Amino acid sequence: MSNQLVIITASVREELQKFLKERNFSKVVVLADENTYKYCYPILGLSLPEEQIIVIKSGEEQKNLRTCEYIWDKLTSLRLDRKALLINLGGGVIGDMGGFCAATYKRGISFVQVPTTLLAQVDASVGGKLGIDFHLFKNHIGVFRIPDAVLIDTIFLKTLPNNELRSGFAEVIKHTLIADKNKWNEIRQKSLAEQDWQTLVEHSVLIKKKITEEDPEEKGLRKILNFGHTIGHAIESYFLNIPHKKLLHGEAIAIGMICESYISMKQGFISEQELDEIKNYIITIFGKTEIFEYDSEKILPLTLQDKKNEQDEILGSLLNPIGHSTYNHPLTFKDIMDSIRFYSL
Repeated sequence: MSNQLVIITASVREELQKFLKERNFSKVVVLADENTYKYCYPILGLSLPEEQIIVIKSGEEQKNLRTCEYIWDKLTSLRLDRKALLINLGGGVIGDMGGFCAATYKRGISFVQVPTTLLAQVDASVGGKLGIDFHLFKNHIGVFRIPDAVLIDTIFLKTLPNNELRSGFAEVIKHTLIADKNKWNEIRQKSLAEQDWQTLVEHSVLIKKKITEEDPEEKGLRKILNFGHTIGHAIESYFLNIPHKKLLHGEAIAIGMICESYISMKQGFISEQELDEIKNYIITIFGKTEIFEYDSEKILPLTLQDKKNEQDEILGSLLNPIGHSTYNHPLTFKDIMDSIRFYSL
């Protein structure tokens, strides 16, 4: 994988104009949802004809083949050729799905990620993972493809409701736990409102970029970025179909990190005191979701579809110790059940 072009800027409008000037695209199309079209599109300063802006409904439940068909249909009716560009303006859903649609339309057209949520800026937009959900399984259908550019501007964070900011913070926490113990000790002294987003976005992007360039297709090292996700994704998928309990991605990953920290402690990789620090801080930020025994029993089989699994063995990434992570650890249903019970205590 060649180096990814990730530009962290205080003027996304200027950077985008410069990028478009340097390249000769036959047509430019923007993909947004109703929120990013209203609040973020004006910041880009583009003057595109209305039909070159595709607006879809927001939300994880839109990240499916049906929506892809709608996007491909629009690209086709606009007669986009292979020299066209798709700008994905939004959070993780827009970036994952827009990138997937661009990578598969006519075997691939250029696309740029302009992430507007903290989650997308620190995680989803970097590394070239693209995809959609299939039935109950997160990111089950997808490809690896590096965008032509990722343009990150923290100005978009001002458009976010607090729960979206908090959701993205889960991935910031994850990056510190797997790669930078000093930064973990620094952020856990502060509340959500006291965090310095510019510094944290740069810090997270640096960690993710380095890891994904070393292992672009997740054959080994890149799996450490899935810390919290084996159990977190299963929890997110389960609650996706329970409207009053639906969780944002980061909220589910926060639970997953507590669970997988518990398993790390059980394996002797971190101390009980460190586990308590992790659990207490995450619950201070995210609160606690009620997970009953009957929920856990339905969550367990969803972990069998995790993309890191091999030969029907559930493989997780664990802390070893804080500031480092190891991958391909076999997890049993008992490990997972016990960890969810620990979370619920």
